[in-house]
Amino acid sequence: MKLKAFIGIALALVAIQRVNAQAKSYNVHTVAFYNFENLFDTIDNPNIDEEWLPNGAQNWTYKKYKQKLENLARVLSEIGTGSIQEKKNPNSPTLIGGSEIENRGVLEDLVKQPNLLRSDYGIVHFDSPDKRGIDVALLYQKKHFKVTSAINIPLIIYKKQLDLSAKKKNEVDDASDDKSEIELNSERVYTRDQLLVTGYLDGEEVNVIVNHWPSRSGGEKKSSPFREAGGALNRKIIDSLVKINPNAKIITMGDLNDGAYNRSVKVALGAKLKKTELASSGDIYNPFEQMAKEGNASLFYRDAGDIFDQIMVSQQFTLPDYTSFRYWKAGIYNKPYMIQTVGQYKGYPLRHTINEVGFSDHFPVYIYLIKQTN
Repeated sequence: MKLKAFIGIALALVAIQRVNAQAKSYNVHTVAFYNFENLFDTIDNPNIDEEWLPNGAQNWTYKKYKQKLENLARVLSEIGTGSIQEKKNPNSPTLIGGSEIENRGVLEDLVKQPNLLRSDYGIVHFDSPDKRGIDVALLYQKKHFKVTSAINIPLIIYKKQLDLSAKKKNEVDDASDDKSEIELNSERVYTRDQLLVTGYLDGEEVNVIVNHWPSRSGGEKKSSPFREAGGALNRKIIDSLVKINPNAKIITMGDLNDGAYNRSVKVALGAKLKKTELASSGDIYNPFEQMAKEGNASLFYRDAGDIFDQIMVSQQFTLPDYTSFRYWKAGIYNKPYMIQTVGQYKGYPLRHTINEVGFSDHFPVYIYLIKQTN
């Protein structure tokens, strides 16, 4: 009898624990990053890439531009709205970092698309000195995120860091739309600024850095010092934030033009593969390194995939309790309608061609932030 009574009590306790676990509820926010791939309008600006005009090489018409906006809006409205602990999350991303953006005007057109209008996105954007005229930006849902400060921090790098004339004969340029960023007759390499935005996410201070590091034009190895400089600048920004507030919550994200294993990310920025490796509040956890090890990809080139698009978080987002917002999980958004289904590039992201308006040559990436509410 005693044994039966003990077993009965134990089973009852397990049942109570399960009920309590099921009763927990969470406040959920999705944070996303998407390389919009050449989001240009059709207005002629003499200082901007003229390829993307009605009479340019891409035959970029207003009709195509509108379709591009519709395509991007569809993707953005759906990221992170899947199943969370068997419950649907109806909200599109609260924070969206973007790259390859011509100007603020294209973002204003984007957030007015029917699929995004109800989310009431605000815009943080600065013009950068990039030679192609492309910038980074942050979109945020005004009802959840209140911006307190925003600044664009220039990445100042010089041609002397990269000797293009020394490129080996058998080394070719990696795929890039940014080859014009390197001018042999100029000392400085003009590339994208890094965008730092600070604000309150449902009352909690969060710092967000949006990046688009220099391309692999000139070859991966030869151009690596430029991206390492990007990682070093990111590290400097993070250290400055932690010096001001040792408990700072920091998200850094972007198209890094490098994988999670490259020197720019692993050494210059110092991103860690495992949460257990984080020793101080300024240490950065990169969930996309493990995803890359498992064979996932956000872009493809020469039949090989990699994850150049990454979202990383500081130690404060990885603490074990959920009394404030913590990192939960990461993903790559690659629904079938976004994927090329035929031809040489079957399985690749469905990008723009002369005859078809696609989405992007990158898949967007995202993370969930969750906070227990009871």
